[in-house]
Amino acid sequence: MQHVDHLSDADIIRILQDTKVIALVGASPRPERPSHQVGQFMAARGVKVIGVNPGQAGRELFGQTCVARLSDITEPVDMVDIFRRADEIEHVVDEALHALKGLKYVWMQLDIVNEKAAALARAQGAEVVMDRCPAIEIPRLGL
Repeated sequence: MQHVDHLSDADIIRILQDTKVIALVGASPRPERPSHQVGQFMAARGVKVIGVNPGQAGRELFGQTCVARLSDITEPVDMVDIFRRADEIEHVVDEALHALKGLKYVWMQLDIVNEKAAALARAQGAEVVMDRCPAIEIPRLGL
């Protein structure tokens, strides 16, 4: 089965193994929210997860201080993991590409596919994962 992002299992393994710092857009402090569960899962695996949520800025999430926007992050980020509605993805990707120099990966969560945003990211040299969840892919791939 060909996935919508056309990435192979080997590609996903490489991306996940290369990612050390994630900006998690739409981070929630509520344990029942998928963004919280994924942030906790990745942080427990030793990945630095920086939550991005204006309503949580200054509070601690995933062992890091949450920021209001991507442009508030002052360190290199490997991946932006997006928990936003599909109609907000282009704006988030545009902001990520401008704010996070050297960004390698744009990850759109389950049910999120935005080809225009993906093309924008790829044009700037970032690889794009769509309609996937790292907390599902890691166990599936045995990582």
